[in-house]
Amino acid sequence: MEKKLLQNLILNIPWSIFGRKAMTSSAIVDALRVLKTGRIVDLTHLVHPGIQRFGAFPAMTSETRYTVAESGFHVEQVSFVTQYGTHIDAPEHFVEGRRTLEAIELDELMLPLFVLHFEDKVAADPEFIVHADDVKAWEAEHGPIAPESFVAFSSGWHRRMSGGDMNNRDAEGVAHCPGWGLDALEYLFETRGVTAVGHETLDTDGSADVRAKGFLYGEKYVLEHNHYQIEVMANLDQVPSTGAVIFVGVPKFDRLPGFPVRAWAVVPAEA
Repeated sequence: MEKKLLQNLILNIPWSIFGRKAMTSSAIVDALRVLKTGRIVDLTHLVHPGIQRFGAFPAMTSETRYTVAESGFHVEQVSFVTQYGTHIDAPEHFVEGRRTLEAIELDELMLPLFVLHFEDKVAADPEFIVHADDVKAWEAEHGPIAPESFVAFSSGWHRRMSGGDMNNRDAEGVAHCPGWGLDALEYLFETRGVTAVGHETLDTDGSADVRAKGFLYGEKYVLEHNHYQIEVMANLDQVPSTGAVIFVGVPKFDRLPGFPVRAWAVVPAEA
């Protein structure tokens, strides 16, 4: 019974449970109770100085400023780039004048989650690129992707974070990674009306496209259309294709182009 309630709740987020007409104390408390019957999947990598990161970005540093023994409390002074670990890219990350971190609305950070499980395709071809036809084939099996949702590309790449190579470089130092194709992103945002996308890789675009085109045109497309994305996600292979919701915890720093996040999914307990 609880599983059915959770599935119904997920299918109606954000249109009913979190819609203004349903904003009663009992509805909100009931929504939380039902969500807590689900299984929670952490979509976030542990952040530390040795985490793999984009290009020449420096490693995180931490300096202990106060200790419990000496001051009665523990405080660290930490330094890292905004695009570090599992992180959100605000539109201004690539396009001047677009939204920065604090301008992303809270209702954009809790969405129905659709996961494109293409792990097998990536295993067969590490440079697999998701195209619009791949998304349409997925929809033929699982149903149409709903508007105002979050779509994640599950590649299995997150397993490389510990003990692997997120860039998958060859002997010449050339990266070979999967990614989104521009046509797939155009289809999701323009035809399906989704709110955001995410992926496990360090970049939006596949390595083959970057070599051919010389730039991250897929990432620029997402951000210049004032959408956000989540990069370097983890554990998407533990989330079903449909029937989940995603929550993204984002701090409210002023005018930043992104920041590390804590993202998680809630799925039916038996899924």
